[in-house]
Amino acid sequence: MACYYLVATAEASSNLARYDGVRYGKRVDEGNGLIDMYMQSRAAGFGDEVKRRIMLGTYGLSSGYYDAYYIKAQKVRTLIRQDFLEAFNQVDVILTPVAPTPAFRLGEKTADPLQMYLSDIFTIPANLAGTCAMSVPCGFSAEGLPIGLQLIGQPFGEETILRAGHAYEQATEWHKRTPNI
Repeated sequence: MACYYLVATAEASSNLARYDGVRYGKRVDEGNGLIDMYMQSRAAGFGDEVKRRIMLGTYGLSSGYYDAYYIKAQKVRTLIRQDFLEAFNQVDVILTPVAPTPAFRLGEKTADPLQMYLSDIFTIPANLAGTCAMSVPCGFSAEGLPIGLQLIGQPFGEETILRAGHAYEQATEWHKRTPNI
């Protein structure tokens, strides 16, 4: 989790830097000068979560923290990728849950971003490793909330996971089921 949020926020910060309202992104011209226009444009153009990720990423890339955090996270990312590639020497597809819990209700965790971030624990490794992955519905909780199954394939192995997902769908007929609400 720590590795992903260091790398992902750093990449978000770097990639979104161009959206300053001059050449890219929403422009707000109500300011007094260039700096004011930048500040207002970026404030109006991004939501709270995007701003949070930009701030975290900028911090991780800042002087003194780049070597301590970002470089180490990139090294861990390489180790994660190597572990996946070694696993794919023995298997074609890896199955995992999508999340540690069934889906939560819309808006249920918005007050606690950390809890929302922790829900990503099973989908993050595929992103870090650069593998392909997809999720398919596989059932419902007692409350009728969906539960997902993740299929992870080797890099550029989309055809394999799509075939596996289709085979799972045909074998289980999950698409014909309705939740017990």
